[in-house]
Amino acid sequence: MLPALSASVGEVLCLGAHCDDVEIGCGGTLALLRAARPEVRIKVVVFSSDPARREETESALARLAGGEGPLEVRCLGIQDGYFPADWASIKASFAEIRSTCRPDLILTHWEGDRHQDHRLVCELTWNTFRDHLILEYEIPKYDGDLGRPGLYVPLPKETADQKTRALLECFASQSDKPWFTADTFLGLMRLRGLECRSSSGYAEAFHTRKVLVEFGGAQGSEAR
Repeated sequence: MLPALSASVGEVLCLGAHCDDVEIGCGGTLALLRAARPEVRIKVVVFSSDPARREETESALARLAGGEGPLEVRCLGIQDGYFPADWASIKASFAEIRSTCRPDLILTHWEGDRHQDHRLVCELTWNTFRDHLILEYEIPKYDGDLGRPGLYVPLPKETADQKTRALLECFASQSDKPWFTADTFLGLMRLRGLECRSSSGYAEAFHTRKVLVEFGGAQGSEAR
């Protein structure tokens, strides 16, 4: 078990292919981080969006990661479902993002996700940010591509409920999808909570490709 990272995190960058990806994948983690460090800077970039979906994701993120600390939400206009065909412009967007922030933690899609838009965001995250702590979140969906994550964030029951309410109440555009239900979101968090023996029974999980641990004398251990 690694020590808590919240004390060393001043800026977080969250990357999502579509509106609701960040909220589904790591909304609970963002809520916990904001509660632990109200001053933390959170920047969210969504690559595919339209005005209605942008309003939904801004509302959901304000409920999960709002408060007194800075929260920046950027929504770009890449065509949903065609990210590999728009590789050059997305790559240019990553270069621009890299020049405008210095994140201590990056939350992005899992490289094993079968959705081509998700995979490309993950690929370019690692291509752009080479000296950062990157955690890859998971999205439940039809493809059945959930893997075996190696890092868990236990969530209090109230945080799991807060995340679920934000998703269901803010994303009206998703309400007709049969999978977009409380059972889906709470069920996955419950499963991950079981796997990590969370005291509340709930957790979010992440894939970790590289984690550097330093033992630095008086400063103790640090993960990045």
